[in-house]
Amino acid sequence: MKYRFLPVVLFFLFSFTTINKSNTLSSKITVASGSSTELEAVSLYRELKENQFSLPTLNSFTEAIIGFYHLKEKGLVKKEILTIVDFSLSSNTKRLWVIDMVAHQVLMNTYVSHGKNTGEEFASSFSNENSSFKSSLGFYSTAEIYNGKHGLSLRLDGLEKGVNDKARERGIVMHAADYVSAEFIRSNKRLGRSQGCPAIPAELTPQIIEMIKGKSCLFVYHPSRTYTGDNKVVL
Repeated sequence: MKYRFLPVVLFFLFSFTTINKSNTLSSKITVASGSSTELEAVSLYRELKENQFSLPTLNSFTEAIIGFYHLKEKGLVKKEILTIVDFSLSSNTKRLWVIDMVAHQVLMNTYVSHGKNTGEEFASSFSNENSSFKSSLGFYSTAEIYNGKHGLSLRLDGLEKGVNDKARERGIVMHAADYVSAEFIRSNKRLGRSQGCPAIPAELTPQIIEMIKGKSCLFVYHPSRTYTGDNKVVL
């Protein structure tokens, strides 16, 4: 008789364990947007599934997730996709990552250009001004898809006042470019540069745009600026 309720107890224990595991990521994310950001970011970072790709740097990832959840709370980004562009890295390296924040895995890692007046191999100078031919840092929301002079392209809305809020006015979009390739690097010793747009490899453009369209978050990182949930100025 004393074992009569054992199957029921085991069922509820199993159900609780399953639910608890499924909520682990969301609970960590809630904490990550608070005062324990750095410790929780390390924990989240360690759980990232690389697939066949590399991982972003911990510094860029930490600042990206702070902004991602801050913007999600404000309703400025809707999709559970986070794109990180790390301009602390050489343009000869694959410094763009697309991350699925539900499955917690890297979906894409590839090359991305910076503006021709932002630097040669390394990005070092940034601007929000028209005709500067420089990249802008900070957080963006992906907007509409269109076909333009570069083919399939994705408009970007800058979400930080004085930092990147002129992105649409400047025509800063994600588009394909032949100069964003390993072949170009081999021939020119560095990746090609844009007029300020985050240009990506032509063969990956349709796939990446499909992944990140629909008000997802794109973060352009450089260590010259530090981002926290408290001091970020968002439109």
